[in-house]
Amino acid sequence: MQPERIERVAVFIDGANLYAASRTLGFDVDYKNLLAYFRQRSYLIRAYYYTALLETEEYSPLRPLVDWLGYNGYSVVTKPAKEFTDATGRRRVKGSVDIEMAVDVLDLTPHLDHVVIFSGDGDLRRLVEAVQRRGVRVTVISTIRTQPAMIADDLRRQADAFLDLSELAEHITRRQVEPRPRTGPLGPRPMPVRATPAEPFRETPDLPE
Repeated sequence: MQPERIERVAVFIDGANLYAASRTLGFDVDYKNLLAYFRQRSYLIRAYYYTALLETEEYSPLRPLVDWLGYNGYSVVTKPAKEFTDATGRRRVKGSVDIEMAVDVLDLTPHLDHVVIFSGDGDLRRLVEAVQRRGVRVTVISTIRTQPAMIADDLRRQADAFLDLSELAEHITRRQVEPRPRTGPLGPRPMPVRATPAEPFRETPDLPE
């Protein structure tokens, strides 16, 4: 490939979404390898990582990961997470990063040939459509190899290309882990007793929407 034909690419990662998909498939993401994968195949303009953090905690298991990413080639975007108790009395944490991602994607689109989004959230379909209207290709990375699938059908249909995370695993795997069952016909997924640096998210997001 001639240098002038190398695509200008930016990667946008919904951290909780990618974590949920990779753990369900049974592997941990090596973010250094993920960055290298795209740098080897494109002119990588920027790689964003989005996550919500609980401000009520003195120590967040996500903090070591967020700090490492910020020093190793990622633009990290955080927002305060909201903690609440649902109708069943279960403690839940909510922190959608869709708006933050949408703003950054649209700001950078004029300088790109290709947008890569790690998420299965159906709310991003209109964002993908808006980017395509500006003449930029969009690839969405999530997985359909779980039960149920972790990507919304309308998001998958809207994207120019869909790449199953399982096909990318060999390039970005840090270590194998026990596959985590999804909520659905197969029954509820188990909840971790507490979060750890290796398992930074308190719970797997309910995907897709």
